[in-house]
Amino acid sequence: MHSPSAHADDSKGNDLNSLLPEFSEKSRDRLRRLLSAPGFSGHIPAAEAQALAETEQKSVGALMLGLLPLARTYSRPPISNYHVGAVVRGASGNLYFGANIEFPGHSLGFAVHAEQSALSNAYMHSDTGIASVAVTAAPCGHCRQFMTEMSPEGDIQILVGSSPAVKLSALLPAAFGPKDLGFKDGAFPVREADLSLPKGVDDELSVAALNAARQSYAPYTKANSGIALRTRTGRIYKGAYIENVAFNPSLPPLQTALAALIVAGESSSSVSKVALVEVEGAVISQKSAAEAVMAAITPGVKLQVVKAMGRT
Repeated sequence: MHSPSAHADDSKGNDLNSLLPEFSEKSRDRLRRLLSAPGFSGHIPAAEAQALAETEQKSVGALMLGLLPLARTYSRPPISNYHVGAVVRGASGNLYFGANIEFPGHSLGFAVHAEQSALSNAYMHSDTGIASVAVTAAPCGHCRQFMTEMSPEGDIQILVGSSPAVKLSALLPAAFGPKDLGFKDGAFPVREADLSLPKGVDDELSVAALNAARQSYAPYTKANSGIALRTRTGRIYKGAYIENVAFNPSLPPLQTALAALIVAGESSSSVSKVALVEVEGAVISQKSAAEAVMAAITPGVKLQVVKAMGRT
């Protein structure tokens, strides 16, 4: 699976005339600057989002829907050829891009849905919650369940095309949520687990993976884990494990990191090193699943595994 090159956001900027023809040139120029900025990570800060909405004389919700063609360019669906884009608005007002990702040769269970990609983007940026989700197609049941973990009360507004906005609770009534297993809160706000690396392990990639593991959300298994990817550009992308009360919709840390890499405009084929940090003695491990996905997208790159110590 190949995602955009390190210069892909430059090409996206050049394509904005055709991607976003209804936007003014002033707004397209603003977006070009954002996309080409060093360290772009697939999100639009709240102030920039508000400025775009004001320039276009749109509500932020309408702006999110208008940005979906751009979000969809990050889609990598070599199996289904069905491109889905999503834009999430965090409680902070920041906007986050996401798109679906598929891995040929491996189980469909490894796939990342667009909503998961965008929501994990917000999560990795430590937003304080999720206000709304715009998506190019109605969320599937898998994503509705995943979103329930982000908002156990079902308050997230869902925006699809010209249809009126609806609350998640209307799309998934009588939802099975964290409270059913005795947990009061969901994934937000992001909390930090008390984890540390073994003595003598202090390389940059392991430390980045540790920070991702600390940020991970694993109330049901206590198996906190995180992954860090280094690309040939030298940039590091982190991914935290995001667990779900229904188990299967849980998002593995490698998929979270790959989603971050893709919306930042890099290619999975440029990954040169991968480190996984997970809790010693946990009831589940991410190692075998991560190695399976890596075999498809980063052949020849060995997974570095470090067992963390501490309380989760």
